[in-house]
Amino acid sequence: MHFDYPELDRRTLLRAGLGAAAVAVVGSELAFPAAARAEPGADLDWILSCDEWGARPPADPLSISAIATNKIIVHHMAFPNVTDYSEEHAKQLARDCQDLHMDVNRWSDTGQHFTVSRGGYVTEGRHGSLERLRAGDRQMISAHCPGENGRAIGIENEGTYVTETPPQELLDSLVKLCTTVCRQYGLHAHDIFGHWDFRATQCPGAMFYREFPALRRRVFAELGTDLADVPARRWPDIWRFVGGPVVQVAQYLLTFRGYAVPVTGVFDAATVAAVQDWQARNHIPVDIDATLTAPTWETLAPELDRDATGIPVSAVQFMLNLKGYADVAVTGAYDWVTKKALQDLQRLHGLPAHGKVDTTTWCALVGGVVRQAFKQH
Repeated sequence: MHFDYPELDRRTLLRAGLGAAAVAVVGSELAFPAAARAEPGADLDWILSCDEWGARPPADPLSISAIATNKIIVHHMAFPNVTDYSEEHAKQLARDCQDLHMDVNRWSDTGQHFTVSRGGYVTEGRHGSLERLRAGDRQMISAHCPGENGRAIGIENEGTYVTETPPQELLDSLVKLCTTVCRQYGLHAHDIFGHWDFRATQCPGAMFYREFPALRRRVFAELGTDLADVPARRWPDIWRFVGGPVVQVAQYLLTFRGYAVPVTGVFDAATVAAVQDWQARNHIPVDIDATLTAPTWETLAPELDRDATGIPVSAVQFMLNLKGYADVAVTGAYDWVTKKALQDLQRLHGLPAHGKVDTTTWCALVGGVVRQAFKQH
């Protein structure tokens, strides 16, 4: 399992303008009324609670976030791909995960909000997550992704999916869980992302990630969303509290635009300054946390034809290679292998497979969601 992150990123809690981000501990009265958007009386009995799988009590008080939930982040656990699909195994998995997080990582409790076993059983992870899901108001502050622990619901999926695809039982339950989270928190299918969209990690695995367009389409259908309500492009809202390959692509593009930033995937002070300067120069509202907003991405990313060379092509190749296109080398030359990989990516997201990099292809490439992906069935 990916255990390189701290339990609570205080910077997320101290984001300017948010005030106190932790408003209560488990067992205390919430200051928030139940959100009107939450589905009243939602049937959540199919989720095995902490009590049902025999969870240990948290080592420390757990806090509820005051930041609105704005996405789901999907993970794989990097556990073995077992063939025991029983409920008892799912309960043992939940206990093993909690033990690892508390005894090895020294966290207060299980890091994620929910876990899906390979047999399709869903268990509550961090204490209070099920109660908050039922209320649909605020989430438990978690430990699954730095910078997103107060605003993203974290779902771990049993198994390792770098070279294998998750079993159908797991995928079916993940669709049901994501649909429920979206209904309760007022989210959409285009708000589902992978861990590596916000962190340097192999999680959720290249083969699992290839299933995300289909996962989102199934959730979209279950929610009955109107296609007109899907934004043309939902970019990953990376900001100064996250890191990883998407940040590195942004740094490639900032370098191409003339900024002296290190291309490391670390959202450092130079990157913050460059993003904010780019926003100011392009008459985009300057974000205090250097969030790469949609207008920021769309002015920063150049359209590339098949004669393109240099830094932007290297950025494309870097991301393609990370996402499982192992034959793509980072050369800066728009070669045949790069074109074929891009065409495959475009088909996966319902885009015309022309092998060029337009704005919509950039969005899909860096982990965003595009409207065309929901037209595919």
